[in-house]
Amino acid sequence: MSTIADNAREIAARARQRFGQKKGRRVMVAIAGAPGSGKSTIAEEVVSQLNGKGDVSAALFPMDGYHYDDAVLEQMGRRPFKGAIDTFDAHGLRHMLERLKANRDDVIAVPVFDRAIEIARAGGRLIPQSVDIIVCEGNYLLSRQAPWDRLKPIFDFTVFVDVDEADLRARLQERWHGFGLSAAEITRKVEENDLPNGLSIISTSAEPDLRVKNPGSN
Repeated sequence: MSTIADNAREIAARARQRFGQKKGRRVMVAIAGAPGSGKSTIAEEVVSQLNGKGDVSAALFPMDGYHYDDAVLEQMGRRPFKGAIDTFDAHGLRHMLERLKANRDDVIAVPVFDRAIEIARAGGRLIPQSVDIIVCEGNYLLSRQAPWDRLKPIFDFTVFVDVDEADLRARLQERWHGFGLSAAEITRKVEENDLPNGLSIISTSAEPDLRVKNPGSN
């Protein structure tokens, strides 16, 4: 079975190849998958490997920064379903991806989701113009559902992290441990929201350039 490092090494090599083909223009990489699939861990390792040799520079851009705020979700009646596809700002994410790809600004501030407080922080990360490769990770980057289906063409290379249902359930339950939730609340979150979302992501995402199976966790 491939390790996280093996998967990241292959993705990094493909990203470098795309950068060479684009003759120095910025490359956009998407790493998609269900919550708990391990995509965040792989994406972080890809960025580390890309930056490790000194031939290119890379930055991480998680799509979770485009969660709607809890106050907005309350107004929508969707607070209990946070993480579902309609609880993200798809258009805002698309515009940011297009801006990052165009790379016309000296620096771009992007939002970052703070999992400890379950809120996105505006301007949580700065991506300078000198970055060669952007590695974007998120659940719905390859979704075929409108308007999300407008994202895939922005990327130069796409990856999907596969995981089977039993493994996904175990990983999702593990993610909520340490948040002070009861066993019943963890089960509710996983069975009524996280797992259905994950299975939907697996079944409705467009075919990527590369599929990997990650033994680690997200």
